[in-house]
Amino acid sequence: MLAPFRGIRYARDRVSGIANVTSPPYDVINGGILDQLRAADSHNVVRLILPGQDADASTRAAGLLREWLSAGVLIRDRMAALYIYEQRLPGSGSSLLQRGIIGLVRLGSPDVAGILPHENVMPGLVAGRRELMAATQANLEPIFLIYDGGQFPDSTDTAATDTAAMPTATEVMDGVAEERAPLVSITTEDGITHRLWRLGHPGEQAAIAADLSGRRALIADGHHRYAAYLQLQAEMRAAGLGTGPWDYGLAFLVDSAAYPPRLGAIHRVLPGLPPQRAAELAKAAFTVQDLPAGLCLDDALVRLAEAGRAGPAFLLAGGPMFRLLSHPDPVQLAASMPAGTSVPWQSLAASVMQQLLLGRLWGVTDSERDVLIDHDAADAVRAVAGDATATDIAERGAGAAPAAGGTAVICNPASFEAVIGIAAHGERVPRKSTSFGPKPRTGLILRTFGPSD
Repeated sequence: MLAPFRGIRYARDRVSGIANVTSPPYDVINGGILDQLRAADSHNVVRLILPGQDADASTRAAGLLREWLSAGVLIRDRMAALYIYEQRLPGSGSSLLQRGIIGLVRLGSPDVAGILPHENVMPGLVAGRRELMAATQANLEPIFLIYDGGQFPDSTDTAATDTAAMPTATEVMDGVAEERAPLVSITTEDGITHRLWRLGHPGEQAAIAADLSGRRALIADGHHRYAAYLQLQAEMRAAGLGTGPWDYGLAFLVDSAAYPPRLGAIHRVLPGLPPQRAAELAKAAFTVQDLPAGLCLDDALVRLAEAGRAGPAFLLAGGPMFRLLSHPDPVQLAASMPAGTSVPWQSLAASVMQQLLLGRLWGVTDSERDVLIDHDAADAVRAVAGDATATDIAERGAGAAPAAGGTAVICNPASFEAVIGIAAHGERVPRKSTSFGPKPRTGLILRTFGPSD
């Protein structure tokens, strides 16, 4: 399931600092953050992952990647390795820790590769990632996978099942992290400390491969990138090129039993829908409560969380007050759901939002243009207030700001158990429904398709 590769890293002496050349994943970067990253260092990886929206953007990124490799700004490790990656987050009195393995995963169907998507994708975004990948001949940032290390792998391979005495992947990486100095250690502007170790010993690599063999992993983040992996693989094979580096993709794997994932909510901004109109239409199928004028966002989120314990609930922002939507009408809810979907899928708040609220009541088709995405509730609220630019995922921060007067839909996070259950049933939740975290930092390790991976 996981193979070593020759990682591409920044040379310390050619940049102002490793923290200054890394970035969050491409799909959480808005216009303001993009400007800050570009200003931090002329070699920031954001110039590769978000090269622009014009027709030559991917070609320009490919040329820049070649230039940085040739100039020694980026260097390739001499030997193939796996990489241990750790994120430590500051907390109240303690630190939160996430640790996992970066390597190459074999691509294929869920039955063949053991990689399970749980979220739908937008074709335009997949095409953009595939074009960039094909032009650069590289995986510029890993997808984020989680697996249950406390569960015995599903395998009928005798060699794989005769490894009970071998250490688990988590035991190997924890031992290395506790005993060896890291290759890289940086703290980024958000206060997160990132550490990276190279794992080149064949015995350690074999132990990790044996433990992961036969396991299934859930895509926590990177559905569009994974879909682009598969599309590029299909294109290469259709062109008669057979097997090659396109049969593998860069991934970061975390054992959810050892390091439980954190799920956040993802919110919607509808620039063309006035908040008063949105609330009136919602009354046809929801209990709509006007919250006190002047209520701060933090207090409104508490009300939303409380309402969410009884079922799907949403907070509408825009205008002089927040409005709380709860207790969806079961008859209209059932009528809005696609045929053949399971009860757990229909009960998910993201499904209720897409099918009942956006589709049935508001008559809005979920699209990159009409329904904008924001990972931060405060940013979504500011967008409809006209105080800031929304995180416009469709334009990657390059488009016009949503007009003041639109409506923001603030959501509760889904539960990990619900997402796992729906994915195991073979279904996918609506696009941009889950935000697993913390997400891996982009730029610490890259992968190109040659030489010799």
